[in-house]
Amino acid sequence: MTEHDIEPVARLRMAAFFDGSDRTLDEDIAGLHGLLANDDGLEVSLVARVDGALAGTVLLVRDELDAAHEVTPWLAGLVVGPAFRGRGIGAALVRAVEAHGCAQGVETLHLYTWEARRFYASLGWRSVERFEEVDGPMMLMSRRLPYNLPAR
Repeated sequence: MTEHDIEPVARLRMAAFFDGSDRTLDEDIAGLHGLLANDDGLEVSLVARVDGALAGTVLLVRDELDAAHEVTPWLAGLVVGPAFRGRGIGAALVRAVEAHGCAQGVETLHLYTWEARRFYASLGWRSVERFEEVDGPMMLMSRRLPYNLPAR
């Protein structure tokens, strides 16, 4: 992700995850700026483009759902724009964040989902725990990274 991507990525994320919530566009932009400023490689935002247009994004972050679990790191915020869905972009973004994590020495990634649990299972993620959140059921999933890339 580049500085140029931050606002479009934040708008895509707001529409997908935060519509009707208290989170503001400015807060999401600030969080993405923080990811961009982090240079240790363990927190990143990756983007996919089709013909130069932003098609989707995914995050690799240290912490997710603050108090729920103490494992790290997390695949988070996977979203593909409506016009680009059904083309394998989501799967490509998942694979890209897995490869990036592996290159950073990560052995296992984690994520939370409910609606997309079958999608992630089809990519080799396994269900670890089902639990209840305020908004409904949630699934903790994990993926042991199979790549044989050297750690940085």
